[in-house]
Parts: sequence; structure tokens; C-alpha cells
Amino acid sequence: MTLSAENDDTRVGTRRPLTVREVLEAKQESLQLEVLTPQAALDRLVADPDVSSPGLALAGFTDRFAEGRLQVFGETEMTYLARLERPSARDRVTTLFAFQIPAVFITKGQAVPEWFLELAGAAGIAVLRSGLSTRDFYRLLKPYLEAALAPQTTVHGSLADVYGVGLLFVGKSGVGKSECVLDLVERGHRLVADDLVMVSRHGNEILIGKGHELQRHHMEIRGIGIIDIANLFGIRARRLQKRLEVIVHLEHWDATREYVRTGLEEDSTDILGVDVPRLTVPVNPGKNITVISEVIAMNHLLRYAGVDSAATFDQRLREAMPGVQEYLEQDYE
Repeated sequence: MTLSAENDDTRVGTRRPLTVREVLEAKQESLQLEVLTPQAALDRLVADPDVSSPGLALAGFTDRFAEGRLQVFGETEMTYLARLERPSARDRVTTLFAFQIPAVFITKGQAVPEWFLELAGAAGIAVLRSGLSTRDFYRLLKPYLEAALAPQTTVHGSLADVYGVGLLFVGKSGVGKSECVLDLVERGHRLVADDLVMVSRHGNEILIGKGHELQRHHMEIRGIGIIDIANLFGIRARRLQKRLEVIVHLEHWDATREYVRTGLEEDSTDILGVDVPRLTVPVNPGKNITVISEVIAMNHLLRYAGVDSAATFDQRLREAMPGVQEYLEQDYE
């Protein structure tokens, strides 16, 4: 099952690529960056979170060169170019700069030949120098790019950290999502985001949810208005981001619908290509949704530890059935 705008659960958005200027502004201090080609524009787009070194492309083999990536020239690359004859080195770099390269980074504060900067300027490629070692440069830049360029969507719901499990409450407007999370906060759990949850995918199967920076730790409670969770309950009542692990779909009780009774049936929702477990909880007067939510979180932790209560109970019943069947077959009364 996929969340869609039809049931008011999600609105899929697109994330524009970064520009080289944005990377520079965000990481200039931590990466110790200086711009060596002031004439080159910094508006080229960075759409690939991977960062590469030119490698074999400097030796003339460009068949498998990955375009669109930031390129890093470490001590090995610059030493190799220095050992080539000037015409040969220029030809190699000219061939390399003919590809779509957002920007070039020089690490370890190395000196850069004027002819290298001239070729970069002619190709419109910005050259930035870092005082960090190549290893430290990669270590600091890649996580930033992966987070900034991660696939992202927005979900209409409320996200809470319950016993360390990220529960995303979804459902039609007015069903009580915010009120449920407010009750959880009052019981010692933490709010991540209310109403609008920004979800991004990290790696193959990790979804991280957080609130909009303007929204932060505020909630809308019908009949009261906007409330500030951090000021009401203290800083421990909020969390900046949390992994999204279980979707709790709240809906008004429908007597004509058959709800899950044993827990053997499993449902899931696709968000950004990741299947997330989804539980539908009917809401009716007097039902303690807060306690049920806590049980959902604890049961998820049990399953993560390899304990599936429903499957274990089902297995015990199946193991007991042959004995019962034999007893019934021998009952001739």
C-alpha cells in the first residue's frame, strides 16, 4: 500500500539539487575551503551525493568516468600531473574538464599550477582548495551531501519517539493524531513533528523524519490552538529527528469492517521505496489509544529482538492440534 494525497496522508515533493555555492557556504569553515578561481561561477548543480577522484581519467581512460560528481585532487593526483610533461598534463586535464563536473577540490593545501586554474576557468569549473587531508575531506563532505541530497517527501501526520521507536500517526483530519501524541508526551515520550513530517531516505531502507524548521516543537490542538511543547513540558519532550519505523493509521470505528485480531496478517506502506509496517487502529469513545501506541512500540522492539508473539502463539496452537485431533478421533461416545 502506498500513501497518497487522496487520503490526506502525504504529499510527495521534489528536492532540488545543491549548487556549488550552497556547498561552499555550508562547509567552508569545517572543510577549510578557499576559492582559487573567482572568475568561475558557483551556480553549477551538485545532484550526485558521491564524491570521486579522477583516477584513471588522468591517465587517459575516460570510458567509465562518472559525470556530475564533485572531483577531488589529492596528493597522488597532483604529484602525477607534476611528473608529466606540461603539454601532456594540459591535454589530460583539458579532456577531463570537458565532462560535466560541478567543481574541483584540491586537498592538503597543495599548490595549484596556474595553467590548471586557467583550464578550469576556461571550462567554467570552480576550483576550491581545502587544508584538510584527503581522507578527512571525504569523511566530512560525504555525509553532508548524502543528507542534503537524500530523497525526500512530506507526510501529513504526527511523529513521536515512543520507547525509542519512531511511530508515525496518520489518518483523516480530526481523527485525533495530535491529541494522541500530546498524551504520549505527557507520559514521558517525545514529539518529533506534528502535522507536517519531512521524511528523507538514507541508504537503502532507513527513513528519517523531522519537522519543518519553522514549525519546530509546536502542535495544533483543536479547541486550544497552537501550543509550544518544549516550553510546556521541557526540552526533554522534543526530539529533532527520529527514524520512522511503524505507521499507526487511526480511523473512526467502522462496524462493517473486519480489523486485525491475531496480528498474523501484516500490512505495510511504501514511502520513498521503503516498506514500513502499518497498523490500523480503530478509534471509538473510551478507547485508550495512548496505551495501545505504547504497546505497538514495545511489540515492535520485541519483533526486532526476534520475538513474534502472534507467530509464537500460532505455532503453539498448531503443535497442540494433532493431539486434539487424535483425542477426538478416539472418542466413540
